[in-house]
Amino acid sequence: MEDQNLSCQTFSKEKERLMGYSCRQPSLTINTGRLSKYMLIFVALTTSVLCFVLWWMGTFEFQRIPDPAFVPQVLTSRHNFCAFRPLSPEEAVEEEFILHSIAWPETPPVTLNFSLQNTTDPSCSKFTILPKVGGGQWSIGDQLEVSIIIKDYNCHPKTSGGDALLAHLRNEALDAGVSGQMVDHLNGSYTAVFPLVWEGRADVQVTLIHPSEAITVLRRLNKESLDRVFFRSVFRSGSVTETSMCNVCLRPTNMPVCNYTDIRTGEPWFCLKPKNLSCNARIIHSMGGYLPALKPLEDKLFSKVNMKVPILASGSSNITVLPYTKGQVTMNSTKVKFRPSGFYYKGVWKSLGVTQVYQFDTQSIIQCLSGKVVHFYGDSTIRQWFEYLNKALPDLKEFNLHTPEKSCPYVSLDYKNNILLTYHCHGLPIRIRPIPISQLRYIANELDNIQGGSNTVIAFTVWAHFGNFPMETYVRRLLSIRSAVLRLLARAPDTLVVIRTGNLKSYDVNGAINNGDWYALQRDRALREVFKGMNVSLVDAWEMTLAHRLQHNLHPAPPIIKNMINVLLSYICPKHR
Repeated sequence: MEDQNLSCQTFSKEKERLMGYSCRQPSLTINTGRLSKYMLIFVALTTSVLCFVLWWMGTFEFQRIPDPAFVPQVLTSRHNFCAFRPLSPEEAVEEEFILHSIAWPETPPVTLNFSLQNTTDPSCSKFTILPKVGGGQWSIGDQLEVSIIIKDYNCHPKTSGGDALLAHLRNEALDAGVSGQMVDHLNGSYTAVFPLVWEGRADVQVTLIHPSEAITVLRRLNKESLDRVFFRSVFRSGSVTETSMCNVCLRPTNMPVCNYTDIRTGEPWFCLKPKNLSCNARIIHSMGGYLPALKPLEDKLFSKVNMKVPILASGSSNITVLPYTKGQVTMNSTKVKFRPSGFYYKGVWKSLGVTQVYQFDTQSIIQCLSGKVVHFYGDSTIRQWFEYLNKALPDLKEFNLHTPEKSCPYVSLDYKNNILLTYHCHGLPIRIRPIPISQLRYIANELDNIQGGSNTVIAFTVWAHFGNFPMETYVRRLLSIRSAVLRLLARAPDTLVVIRTGNLKSYDVNGAINNGDWYALQRDRALREVFKGMNVSLVDAWEMTLAHRLQHNLHPAPPIIKNMINVLLSYICPKHR
């Protein structure tokens, strides 16, 4: 009974936070000896009516859009028309360090009349498995090195670096896979390094994500075409409705601009002011569309022949790995050049870190999450986790908030087992179908509103909607979230905070220039740098999609999501058996 009361109280508090109202019955001191039976009925009815009215008002307030908070536009910018939130002196130094640490190598210029013949050609490029250092056969615990030589369409070796390459080892029979680390020697040659973590065959797979010339274009777009993804807002007052263009990066115009910069985080957002309505009349946000951004011929750098294309081997593409022998270098040795976060074996993700990954069935998930409140924040890639758990737990029921499909917020409650899950979208920018402005909340603000504790789990991701913006926009968002995480952990050190990284995906030319794998890779590197050394846990979605046999997808397939959930639950319940 105490567990049920706790569940009810937990859900009531969460509903109050979502709805913005409290429906607790007023405290009444009643001398029942002096009141008639009818008086008692009257009081009960009055209380019920009052509670219903408060509920109705709360529902109305939940749907009503609050007036925006206006602040003077004192935002810094290194780009022509893109605004960034101000930084403290300490943050400014850190931002410079982060940008320097993830800086991509110089790439060749792309002129208006460039020749495709001089660009990277994956069909002419080849990789070679290097002999084992010291000779002998390969064994578990060894490090495999592969040399990659990049050539152009004339099959001439290139003399500069900057190509976006990925590599991994696979064994289809064992359903095993592990990612490799790529080293750019800045002269047209690269080295991929792999740990050998299973016995048997290991096939090397190298993929050209983008030629270096395409990286040049992607860099230019994030300096010159910052508004190539645009957004809209609906303004309404009475029977008058108008639509206006919005963005973080809003080009200068003679039209008046509404400033919706968040007063707590300093995150900027602007809309062109509607002609006949005030800035306060903004009620709906939605994705607007895409503007053409490529120059003539540049689309040829993002085609099926040079984007996400395999590079073949010169010679054998596989090795045979023998069992581990005593005295060999292990994964924990200081001699190891690269240690990934984990690998797949028989379709199951095995951690190479401190936390052991357990396998959870329905009953063990319930046992792990019993008495827990789990808050998911971010985009649709973490909404997949919420949806997975909703399907996996038979007693978990979604509370109807009248939220449109593939939107937010969502709340689910397992009253029997005292489990509460919530999902909220992260704040702007976000490409999404029409959604009330009130439901777009910055993660930092949400974290500041959470009490935290040993029964609270925070899981968030922020990456998929930031590819087309300057790196400063993303880094400053991460710094803002990190500050909120530090405040949360200071007041509630037992709170578990889990971060989902970005992942690989499939795309066409439009996807490549707006949020392709190179943009995602750069943001992944920034995220790891910002949260390095903190008391947070990481679900490495990047490696979990790179090492898996299934095709890359913005929304990874169920087998990958299942493994991600197992990692998440292993953080929540590290002593699971």
